[in-house]
Parts: sequence; C-alpha cells; structure tokens
Amino acid sequence: MARFVRFRGRHAPIYGKMESDTTVQILTGTPFGKWAPTGQRRHLEELELLTPCLPTKILAMGFNYRDHAEEFNRPIPTEPNIFLKPNSSLTDPGRPVLCPKALTHQVEYEAELVIVIGRRARHVSREMAPGYILGYTIGNDVTARDLQSPTCQWGVCKGFDTFSPLGPWIETEIDPAAGLNISSYVNGERKQHSNTKNLIFDAPFLVSYLSQAMTLEPGDVIFTGTPSGVGPVKPGDVMEMRIEGIGALVNPVEAEI
Repeated sequence: MARFVRFRGRHAPIYGKMESDTTVQILTGTPFGKWAPTGQRRHLEELELLTPCLPTKILAMGFNYRDHAEEFNRPIPTEPNIFLKPNSSLTDPGRPVLCPKALTHQVEYEAELVIVIGRRARHVSREMAPGYILGYTIGNDVTARDLQSPTCQWGVCKGFDTFSPLGPWIETEIDPAAGLNISSYVNGERKQHSNTKNLIFDAPFLVSYLSQAMTLEPGDVIFTGTPSGVGPVKPGDVMEMRIEGIGALVNPVEAEI
C-alpha cells in the first residue's frame, strides 16, 4: 500500500512513492504493473507533479450527492447518471484552468473523489470491485454551467480543454465508505463541504456497474460526483479541492488567450 505520485522527468514521466510528506522514493515501472524502488529520493517541492495517471477514458457521475441534486431541483437518481469527459480536458496539479474564449460565460468548480482503476475490469461483481481499485485521487469536474443541458447532454459543458484537473497523487490507504470530508475553496473561502458517506452510489457499485458496459483499463478514472455548493470562478481566482486522507488539488484560473 502506498501513495503514488507521477512527475516530469528529463525524458519521460516518472512514478514515485511518498515516504513522508516531503520525501519521494523514485520507482522503476508504474503502480499499474511491476514497480520497484530505485534507492533514489527527491524532495516533493522540487518535483513538477503531473496527473497521477493517464486514463484511456475519464468517466464521471452526475448528481451522486442528494444535496447537489436538490440544489438543481433534480430528482434523486435511482440509477447512475454517467457521462464521459475527453482526455484533452486533463490538467496537472498547479496548472491553470482556462476560462474559454468561446461558447460559455459561466465556468464553475466541482470537488470530487476520483476512483483510479488498478487492473483490467470487465463484468466485475460489487463484492469483487474493491480488488480492481488501485486507490483514489482528487478531481475538479469543471463545468460550463450555462451550457449544461437539462437533458443531460453534457459532452461540451464538461469537456473543454483543462476542465479535468486531477491529482495530486493516488492514495491507496483510504476507504471512502468510512467517511471522508470533501470540500472546495475559492480564494481561501470554503464553498462546498460534505462527506463521502453521502454518496448515493458508492465506489464498488460504480466500478461494478460500469464494468458491465465497458472494459475498465488500468489508470482509468471515475469522477464520483460533487456535493452542493458549486459556483462560478473567474480569471485570477484560485480553486482548491480538499479530501480528507488525500490532500489538496490546487489550480489557478486564467483566461484563454
């Protein structure tokens, strides 16, 4: 069990394993296959962190907290509301989220717990699903709210470049079912606050459900939904998504040039 980080190397991205809050053990291989420590260590503050994985697909869940459905006057879902986000929307920790120069004038944050798939999963039972989860990270499901269709056609509003900040690492030693506080902050002011106990559809259910439809590959991610309190951001703002037991994902907001 470990906390895995992915960072920019001289020639290619490199994985590391956190030994403390400040020290990273450099690894050969990846946490999705064989890996081993090299004996080399780096200070975390020296590293340029990247998204902790490169998924073949980004899956996401809408209205998976009761209070978020209620704030949008939506019925409480009885089955998962799943949508896809393009890989071009991925954004590294610390990198800017861009307010698009076309199509939208209302960009909003959404703090989310994100499942990271550890091994190929197809037709997995709910009981077996935890064995296919490598760990969890933090996501910000940035949304062009003025483009969000009431008929749930969300490909554009969720899919702009930079609209999927992910990181800062993969935490393998937490259990969302035990209850993890999840919050978002804009310029240091708390905007959202809930707990993963309030998820309508939990992580094992979502992994099992999605694996009935498609093969989940190692490194694929599932955004599990956001609690109430979403709201707009503008260029110059700083968004911080926090989840207990994982840490914080911070991204500034800039205008697209």
